[in-house]
Amino acid sequence: MMDASKYRVGYFPVDNRKYGKWMDKDHVEQPPIWCSVDMRDGNQSLVIPMNLEEKLEYYNMLLEVGFKEIEVGFPAASETEYEFLRTLIDNNMIPEDVTVQVLTQCREHIIRKTFDACKGAPSAIIHFYNSVSVAQREQVFKKSKEEIKQIAVDGAKLVKKLAAEYEGNFRFEYSPESFTGTEPDYALEVCNAVLDVLEPGPDNNVIINIPGTVEMSMPHVYASQVEYISENLKYREFVTLSLHPHNDRGTAVADTELALLAGAQRVEGTLFGNGERTGNVDIVTLALNLYSHGVDPGLNFSNMPALVERYERCTRMHVYERTPYAGALVFAAFSGSHQDAIAKGMKYRSKNRLHEWSVPYIPIDPTDIGRTYDADVIRVNSQSGKGGIGYLLEQFFGYSLPAGMREHFSYLCKDISDREHKELKPDEVLEIFESNYLNLPGDISVTDFEFTRENDVVKIDITFLKDGEGTELEAQGNGSLSAINDALRTYTGREYSLEVFTQHSMRGQGSHSVAASYIGLETGDGRMFWGAGTDTDVVKASTNALLSAFHNMVKGGN
Repeated sequence: MMDASKYRVGYFPVDNRKYGKWMDKDHVEQPPIWCSVDMRDGNQSLVIPMNLEEKLEYYNMLLEVGFKEIEVGFPAASETEYEFLRTLIDNNMIPEDVTVQVLTQCREHIIRKTFDACKGAPSAIIHFYNSVSVAQREQVFKKSKEEIKQIAVDGAKLVKKLAAEYEGNFRFEYSPESFTGTEPDYALEVCNAVLDVLEPGPDNNVIINIPGTVEMSMPHVYASQVEYISENLKYREFVTLSLHPHNDRGTAVADTELALLAGAQRVEGTLFGNGERTGNVDIVTLALNLYSHGVDPGLNFSNMPALVERYERCTRMHVYERTPYAGALVFAAFSGSHQDAIAKGMKYRSKNRLHEWSVPYIPIDPTDIGRTYDADVIRVNSQSGKGGIGYLLEQFFGYSLPAGMREHFSYLCKDISDREHKELKPDEVLEIFESNYLNLPGDISVTDFEFTRENDVVKIDITFLKDGEGTELEAQGNGSLSAINDALRTYTGREYSLEVFTQHSMRGQGSHSVAASYIGLETGDGRMFWGAGTDTDVVKASTNALLSAFHNMVKGGN
């Protein structure tokens, strides 16, 4: 048995009755300021950190997505980090509207080397931090609250001093690291002491970052803690309240969304949640959650497949197939009932020319992020249903099967998928359709026919060919197909009834319009046999469908 007695609540909640105004809000109404920490927090978590060339490619990708604040590294930590920052500055690779951010501990020699790396930066945030949690104070630093606060204050004094001495345009950010394991009133005390040194004002906006360094509580506790900080910070109108959530409990997205309701204005995170341990908060998920509520996140994820490819190549990480929005299977429907609902929803949307998105099971339009309905939404395996398989055949290849035939076809596909233990790709679905129904080469063919009409009766002179021998005969019906079918029954002596006939023009055929016909024949014992035919001549298309269905009936043992 597992022993839960060794664990205790290690966080410090605040009074929800006083700091719970965020509960009155039901959604985030505007996007936060986004800061990517992929190149620092994300990079340091990689088994093989990115080299200079990979970092440059990744940096350019972040610019393309639209990030205006990018934490580019911990320049005092390694030569690669230092060199990368210098490359950006020396080669004028920082756009005018973009600010790079660097991280440093509150240690003098590290702060000084950080400023060396940032010299001449057109716009840089100096992000300094020290750990303030109970566990860190007692176990790591063995210092009192006053001594820990003094480390933060001394760090603030030094970054303020060096910012005045070094060439460059600098802003300041302070993080009380391990906030989630810290008494909120003490974290607030430290932050306000730092602000007293930095003196925020109209021309000196300071960032106070509240990190969920280790997720320790349920999201509502974190939100109330953030609201407490937000409402009690000094110089509040000149302070940007930022978040840096990690995902140890798997609720970083929820932490962030609730904390934004609680007054936070900025989010530090990574693409796809890359980061140490279980990762940082996933900015892709956060941004597209906003998007799904009609809020423009200010980031461009319109080509998600390309973004995933570049991310995986640069980081050697893998975007899990079920990752929200970005995963290869997040829009995929294998379940028959889901496929049917999606197919009907898509047709309803098209028929009614809807702008607003409301398709069942699909939270956002896949095409908004570079995915396709055909390849990504309806997927065929042994769990699929007739609606989805029929929709796929229609969307990819233009065949719109009647209901009974669609059901018969779906069982063929499902049986093959089940037997071969694999998903069927669209081309494989088409091959199954063609080989089982379309223009089938049976023993009997029609070589010639001619119609005449007398009142409401259509008469036909027709020639059938079997085993190289032609047979001419006459027949009649209430239409051309009825006459051909009457002739076929007479010629073969077979007993059956033509129960289903549908026909349509194929999509995308231009001036050479192709007709597609579908026929269902019912035998005396109630069995249905299906066939399909295509031709530029509508009568020939229906004749091909009739002969294909007849061929299936003969093959079926009737």
